[in-house]
Amino acid sequence: MTPISQAPLENAAAPPSVRATLALRGMTCASCAARIERALVKAPGVIHAGVNFATEKATLDYDPALTSPEALTHVVEDAGYGAEVPAETGLMPDALAAERERRERELGVLRRKLLLGGVLAVLVIAGSMGVEWLRSPIVQLLLATPVLFYVGGNFFRGALSAARHRTSNMDTLVALGTGAAYVFSAVAALGPGLFARSGAVPHLYFESAVAVIVLVLLGRYFELVARGRTSEALRKLVSLQPRTARAVRGKVERDVPIEAVAVGDRLRVRPGEQVPVDGVLLEGASVVDQSLVTGESVPVAKQVGDAIIGGTINQTGAFVMEARRVGAETMLAQIVRLVEEAQGSKAPIQRLADVFVGIFVPVVITIAILTFVAWSFLGPPPVFAHALIAAVAVLIIACPCAMGLATPTSIMVGTGKGAENGVLFRNAEALEATRRADAVVFDKTGTLTLGKPVVTDVQPAEGFEPARLLSIAAAVERQSEHPLAAAVVRRAEELGLSLPPVQDFEAVAGKGVRATVSGEAVAIGNPALMAACGLDVASRLPALEALAAEGKTPMAVLVAGRFAGTIAVADAPKPEAAAVVASLKALGLQVLMMTGDHRRTAEAIARNVGVDRVLAEVLPQEKEAQVRALQSEGRRVIMVGDGVNDAPALARADVGMAIGTGTDVAIEAADVTLLAGDLRGVLTAVALSRATIANIRQNLFWAFGYNVLGIPIAAGVLYPLFHVMLSPAIAGAAMALSSVSVVLNALRLRRFEPPAPAR
Repeated sequence: MTPISQAPLENAAAPPSVRATLALRGMTCASCAARIERALVKAPGVIHAGVNFATEKATLDYDPALTSPEALTHVVEDAGYGAEVPAETGLMPDALAAERERRERELGVLRRKLLLGGVLAVLVIAGSMGVEWLRSPIVQLLLATPVLFYVGGNFFRGALSAARHRTSNMDTLVALGTGAAYVFSAVAALGPGLFARSGAVPHLYFESAVAVIVLVLLGRYFELVARGRTSEALRKLVSLQPRTARAVRGKVERDVPIEAVAVGDRLRVRPGEQVPVDGVLLEGASVVDQSLVTGESVPVAKQVGDAIIGGTINQTGAFVMEARRVGAETMLAQIVRLVEEAQGSKAPIQRLADVFVGIFVPVVITIAILTFVAWSFLGPPPVFAHALIAAVAVLIIACPCAMGLATPTSIMVGTGKGAENGVLFRNAEALEATRRADAVVFDKTGTLTLGKPVVTDVQPAEGFEPARLLSIAAAVERQSEHPLAAAVVRRAEELGLSLPPVQDFEAVAGKGVRATVSGEAVAIGNPALMAACGLDVASRLPALEALAAEGKTPMAVLVAGRFAGTIAVADAPKPEAAAVVASLKALGLQVLMMTGDHRRTAEAIARNVGVDRVLAEVLPQEKEAQVRALQSEGRRVIMVGDGVNDAPALARADVGMAIGTGTDVAIEAADVTLLAGDLRGVLTAVALSRATIANIRQNLFWAFGYNVLGIPIAAGVLYPLFHVMLSPAIAGAAMALSSVSVVLNALRLRRFEPPAPAR
């Protein structure tokens, strides 16, 4: 299998660019991600920047003559956040372990704060409900203060940092809401006389402030746990890389670190072990389980000369291999890189959410101010209490996090699930475009078919056995270099037939071959050769034409001037082709086949697999034009191919899918790579893209709907009819639940199973 590699990031209208990734720190919501992205886009030398809130990473295309990743970390820091350039370590198991360790530390801190905050919050709430020894305002102030400024300290630090940079984020909303309730309550506790002089009875809102802090923090804890699970597919891929390899150096074998393996090294792989790197089998034979890398469910037999993929599992015999690709060049490392980049990319469907998030926090603060003013003039007594509760509830219930997580969490799980099943999406845009497609164009040779001729029929004449006919034909054809001849020889070898000696071999141009086998003259070829040998052609033509109508190439065999039978050879469809085509049609897609073959041959293959529309006799340079013509008809086209001559068509299509067993050029031009070379990957890609985009829409609907309904309710629109005010504590719980629910919904994609092709 050829390696997966990225296409150069350059075009005629833009300077050559380099891609880099920054690990980000300090983001608390999608507003933070939007601010960092705006700062990076404005930086000199940056051609494109995308910030993913869910993965906490920025992906950059930049001009190395004008800037560098290290310089761009300072741009992020100037925006009020942290950034670092991740170390390049091949498959990055150490980096992934460090990230997991950092997440565990963060979860540990949150657990300790939640325990302390939960205990203190229960005491404060008990005091507000009349428990005698906790009723004192001073006691409640003392209990609430550590909850606000230690347990919830990050909210206030984040809000202050945002304010210093003249911006706002989720921390701003939480800090304003809880801070207002706390300050008012603290003034009432420390100076009750201020209210007594005006005749008002001050109410304390410590319980609302501490409840909101604890509930929002609890939501952040669950969100962090759930977001960690979205990267599980990537962790599984990285875990496939062994830490050591058994190097064979002379007569000595010893285990060496995987980093010490160099191209050309001889490595021994024993049964049950993982293949350390990509290479070629030199000695021995085995059966290798490639399912964890390519998604192939059936183990693959390997012999001397066969390619071996790093990360796969050797099942039976021991073998010696030569390392050909190591470190970041292995197929597994490149798959990990593609999955990482896909998970960090943005789908077009996210644009609306980005616009919404960009103005969200200022709009919410404005709504909270207007709510406070409206209740101050129009609300029932106690006017100030109602105004404060409504304004705080508006600030607390608003949740830009749900908007920011709606798309990237689904993309992370969807692309990871695709990698588990041998389907690599280059980016989120390809994932979304696959769902929109309404036509699939298959290249024929090597894509829809096996790509090499095979014997399909052996029809002996009376007096000849199939085995004898095939052995005689194979003995002669072994002398020929024609691809059809190789198919006959290969079939005889598969059956274990012994081949008789051959003399006087002669190739007859345009007709076939002649030779002497065991003293008898043998001729194999087309009707023209039969006629030249004096055989009655007319009586044999119907049978030969029937085979040709099925897309097969019939070869008549004459032995000692007598008709001995017919052997038919064809490039047969892949076993799963018909079922996949039927399933794609059932999903509402038009299925076409494109080939340079003669129309009669192409239509025969099309009938066998159920394709309705055939684009035949298409020259390699015309394939791209055929895709463009389909697009001009209003079709959104998926092109599936494997060869160099498919690359322009793959690039032109709305979605190019490259068979992973094909060429590097085809893979580089494609948006989706099917690692196993199995056509069921096309069906998996379409089904997964539809499931992922449906999941994103559910998330966006929930996130939009939650804010559109929740903010007015918090502002008090239900009070005139039902005399219901939303408690800030309930608003805090609802806000925490919204983010967690979006992530949990995205995690449902982990249950995705590739659809079974129609029978």
